Amino acid sequence: MNQAEPQDAVQGYQCQPGCRTRPLHAAAVADTIGRAILRHAPRIIPATGTPTPPHLAAIHAHRVLARVTIGATAADITLTWRATPISAPGIDVERIQRVAVARNLALTEPLRARQLLHASLTGVDPATAPADPVHAEAATLLAELHLQLGHPADAIAWATYAHHSTIHLHGPTHPRSLHALHLQAVAHRRAGHHQRAYHLYRQLADHLASVDGPHAHRTLATQATTALVLHALGHCHAARTLLADTITTHRREHPGHPATAHMTQHLSHIWRDCATKGHQHQHT
Repeated sequence: MNQAEPQDAVQGYQCQPGCRTRPLHAAAVADTIGRAILRHAPRIIPATGTPTPPHLAAIHAHRVLARVTIGATAADITLTWRATPISAPGIDVERIQRVAVARNLALTEPLRARQLLHASLTGVDPATAPADPVHAEAATLLAELHLQLGHPADAIAWATYAHHSTIHLHGPTHPRSLHALHLQAVAHRRAGHHQRAYHLYRQLADHLASVDGPHAHRTLATQATTALVLHALGHCHAARTLLADTITTHRREHPGHPATAHMTQHLSHIWRDCATKGHQHQHT
């Protein structure tokens, strides 16, 4: 965008000729950017004892923003956050320490752990941030905490980022990638996004089959959960068939394992639900 001075002499910015009838006021753009920084990255603003106005917060945009894309109005703006804000030396060490402390606090003080993880992810947009091992670990822990606290919708974005990041860093079948994929599937299932959860559980089962083997407990347990998601989608017959086959294989490959009994209980529930809803399936 080129700097421009319209007839009213107010400084502004304008794209190439013909793409907009009037340039955007620089003050409006700065106000939008400043408000975003004050909301998502307030820690980079030097403390003065008084509230920082948005136009002054925007001065620090280069420290946390990699790109600013503006549409037809100052409110139509997309911010691409840096993976690691430009700040004082040792920021990575500080973030690593925060994540370590949060991991230790997760079971006993989940709210405090969540606060530390949010601080360690300041300025990181999970939708656009590049892969980073510290951020991926923090995102994984944060997704776990959101699920623990009953907020699956909040867990989805961080679990998705953690999965994409760990795939880039370690590959799709690395234990961390599989764990992040499982978190993503759980979050979508608990949020009621059963179709998305179904595809994620199928993907997880395929990866586990290649890593552990098709008859491994983790693989079969994931297949059983996939059957439950199918039932939630209303595919009663497909769910019953998949779960029954999974139980047969699990009982044969892992005799005496308590998970077989749990799977059988779920299968009985599906049969009862089918009967309640009037579904007609041949008993096999």
